[in-house]
Amino acid sequence: MSAELVAEVGPLWQERHQAVLTARPRRRAVGSGAKYKLVFVDRLLATLVHLRHGATHDVLACWFGVDRSTITSAISEVRPLLAQRGCTVTTDIRLRSLAEVIEHLGANGRTGIIDGTEIRGRRPAVGRKDREKFISGKNKQNAVKSMVVTDAEGRLLFCSPAEPASCADITHARKLGLVKLLADAPAVEILADAGYQGLGAQTGGRVVTPPHRKFKKNPPEWYEEMHERQRKAHSSRRIRVEHGIGHLKNWRALARHHGRREHMSDIIQAVAGLPSHQQTATVASSLRT
Repeated sequence: MSAELVAEVGPLWQERHQAVLTARPRRRAVGSGAKYKLVFVDRLLATLVHLRHGATHDVLACWFGVDRSTITSAISEVRPLLAQRGCTVTTDIRLRSLAEVIEHLGANGRTGIIDGTEIRGRRPAVGRKDREKFISGKNKQNAVKSMVVTDAEGRLLFCSPAEPASCADITHARKLGLVKLLADAPAVEILADAGYQGLGAQTGGRVVTPPHRKFKKNPPEWYEEMHERQRKAHSSRRIRVEHGIGHLKNWRALARHHGRREHMSDIIQAVAGLPSHQQTATVASSLRT
């Protein structure tokens, strides 16, 4: 996995670096002058360690023997490249957008599962006009929200850019164009929780949410048993999405974010396309050697 990651991201980083060097007038030839103290492999390693363990730039600077600004620059260069990779389904299929995910699920007759997840972040500065947007009504804290899509086995297929936590799950799904994508795509089943109730009617039943309770007061005993059986059957299928979310939250960068909120979308999509946290130690050790 480490060799594949280096082979894939390395040329992209080199291409971007060369574009920066040739984009401005120069008195000396490209390639002259001081060389990088931190080669690309170490830049990639520093980014992975930062995302996985939440190590600060100061600590990484001591580890690699460079200035803190060098680590900051390295992470800001590599992280967007990781975010562009998308989620790998097989060796020849990689999904980078929600449209590609819906097309993949429809073409293969697979079931998708969606859910929203919140990531706690810093509180916006006093006086910022949209400060209240980041307060989560569910967790009563400042956070951003993303929509996660997995297949029926819990394999991560897509993680959306971040929205302020006050945005409802169903509103977020509509902003991402889920209703239109499902209308235009082949028949595909999408499982969701009660936060997405209403999408089923808008998508011709393609979004399946928990069953409604028809009797609010004094329900018959037979109905209570039937409703509970249907609810558990739906929950047992939908729970797989929590495994995909657990994969994301095992990366410290998404357990709680201490940096700038503007970087959250890049971080979320970068982590979504990376290997599971169990593989990270192997990747890091092989990169270091």
